[in-house]
Amino acid sequence: MPDTPIIWFERPPSPDLRKEMEGVARIGHDDELAIADAVMAGARTYDAAFMDRAPNAKVICRTGIGVDKVDIPAATARGIAVCNTPDGPTTSTAEHAVALMLAAAKQLKLSEGRLRESQTDLYARHEAVELDGTTLGLVGYGRIARRVGAAARGLGMHVAAYDPFLGDGDFAGARRMTDLGDLLGAADVVSVHVPLTEESAGLFDAAMFECMKPGAVFVNTARGGLVDQDALLTALDSGRLHSAGLDVTDPEPLPPDHPLLHRDDVVVTPHVASGTGAGKRRIVRMAFEQVMQVLEGERPAHLRNPEVWDTVRQRLEEEAS
Repeated sequence: MPDTPIIWFERPPSPDLRKEMEGVARIGHDDELAIADAVMAGARTYDAAFMDRAPNAKVICRTGIGVDKVDIPAATARGIAVCNTPDGPTTSTAEHAVALMLAAAKQLKLSEGRLRESQTDLYARHEAVELDGTTLGLVGYGRIARRVGAAARGLGMHVAAYDPFLGDGDFAGARRMTDLGDLLGAADVVSVHVPLTEESAGLFDAAMFECMKPGAVFVNTARGGLVDQDALLTALDSGRLHSAGLDVTDPEPLPPDHPLLHRDDVVVTPHVASGTGAGKRRIVRMAFEQVMQVLEGERPAHLRNPEVWDTVRQRLEEEAS
């Protein structure tokens, strides 16, 4: 490893984290990508063209869970390790998912709008959903979904989950559903927690929304590309869905004239679920720790392309000799 490695950040770290990094690594300037030893990746696309601009990089670490915007085969071909920080966003994102669920179910946007417009008979027209005794259906049952489920149980909700990649013993706290359609038909609230892949892109299409229980609430804090937004609008227009809460869309951000932004039954936030002060610091700190592990020749905890590890170590050894 270089005496003082250069780390290029997509998003500049906070002053307190900069102080922690002093003496351990140097934060690269925007024009130093070509000599950076590592890249801390945020929301932009990290494709082959980007990697060719960073020929000295040995590791790209995502400050978050999803790696759908990182071309992992291109990184592997160039001897670059790809990591992510799946534990970092868990708490903040789960809390945000619950907030969206409550905001949508309780019609907060609609109610506030009526109040701002000085409308009358507000109580009689208010048609919120009481969640106690209803069923939350979790699509995917990883770290975030489990925490959302725990909060839902605290609200008196029943929790069911669908995740074909888990075994029977991995569904503590939730009733396992083996068919996605059955889960959607039983759930009063559906919350999505799956990664975006070629197989899952557009998962929630018209047919999937037709499977959902009439009057259900739909929440997505995973990836916008999982949802056919035209189908979502149709489901809302038809009354199939009561409301929706979205932290992710396609594209991001939505253009100001997008119909989702102008509906009283949809709450949209701009992919900020993990963006609490504590969440941001935790994510960057975890990513930085893995970057330093790689540069010191230690295999990181969340290596997404393990087949590249021998090549990365060889690059480090050649640089040190």
